[in-house]
Amino acid sequence: MTSPRLISTCFFSSSLALLCLITFALATPVAADPIERIELLPPSADNPRNSEGDFIQLKDGRLLFIYTHYTDGAADNSTAYLASRTSTDGGATWTDESVEVLENHAGENIMSVSLLRLPDDSIALFYLAKNSWDDCRPVVRFSKDETKTWSDPVTIIPDSEVDYYVLNNDRVIQLESGRLLLAVAQHTKINGGFNPNGRLVCYYSDDQGQHWKRSEEVATPTPINGKPVILQEPGLIELSDGRTLMFVRTNGGTQFVTYSEDDGHSWTQLESGNLVSPVSPATIERIPQTGDLVAVWNNHANIPKELAGKRTPLTLAVSKDEGQSWTVIGNLYDDPHGWYCYTAMDVVGDHIVLGHCAGDRTKNNGLAQTNITRLPVSWITNTK
Repeated sequence: MTSPRLISTCFFSSSLALLCLITFALATPVAADPIERIELLPPSADNPRNSEGDFIQLKDGRLLFIYTHYTDGAADNSTAYLASRTSTDGGATWTDESVEVLENHAGENIMSVSLLRLPDDSIALFYLAKNSWDDCRPVVRFSKDETKTWSDPVTIIPDSEVDYYVLNNDRVIQLESGRLLLAVAQHTKINGGFNPNGRLVCYYSDDQGQHWKRSEEVATPTPINGKPVILQEPGLIELSDGRTLMFVRTNGGTQFVTYSEDDGHSWTQLESGNLVSPVSPATIERIPQTGDLVAVWNNHANIPKELAGKRTPLTLAVSKDEGQSWTVIGNLYDDPHGWYCYTAMDVVGDHIVLGHCAGDRTKNNGLAQTNITRLPVSWITNTK
């Protein structure tokens, strides 16, 4: 890690303005870097992109990572199937060869994985089945034998609502009530072409993923300087007071936020949040040992002009007040040519394990390579 480690505190704004107060900075790097960085899935001629995966911990102690394995190009709609690697030591080392999990059964590809262990100990595998720019929808399969075999896919969004929906990797959650909840951006074509501005909506299941219902749409936010706020790639986290927080990739300078008090059926007005960000997704998860929230995103607070709009650095922060403020722990990666995004996060024993894109924009499209990054929970909890 070449840059100094900054510790800062940021607070939510009630309007589009953002208050971010840097309380102090350490001018020298941490003496002993505890971060393990593993270049797990570099691209190759016949495998030009590896991206958008998620983790599941198996009963035999292995950690399984299922990801999107592209075969004939690196574009979002290039042909891809789902493949996996496994670790027997909590993510420190991984198998050398990938194993096919599901062959491509869609018109273009299957991609963008979320994994959940359900109360009956089965494992749910969510992914996008991308048929065309008119039909991209998430489906779910189930395994009752620790991922050895999978059920037929269950349709989440019916044919009557067919459209282009984006569900990021590691985005499906199970609420305390037992409800399965996912948030998607619905990109209905405009003027015959792709519409980058999505409509945000959730789908939820109260019978462990067998049947799904559509929530109310999230109201669009107030334009900024007369221009609409572009909404993309929402994520979810349940808060300790029972509310659900949705955080959203935007062109508005931050991750925007909205809240639900009814398990994801209706949502408050979207507003600017306190994670200063380019047009790039964030990931927020909870640390079981402490109950704190952890965010990983491209922190663009006080970013140098030459890095504006780029998906670098990859920053980690912790919140002890359910996201109302964040303490920035440090940058995990800060290569100015790096492209760090689509992060999956899991807490495995006493370590946080991340799986994320980490390509080099001077060599590929930035989404080509997936890294595993591993760091001790104590590195976060012991930081003051």
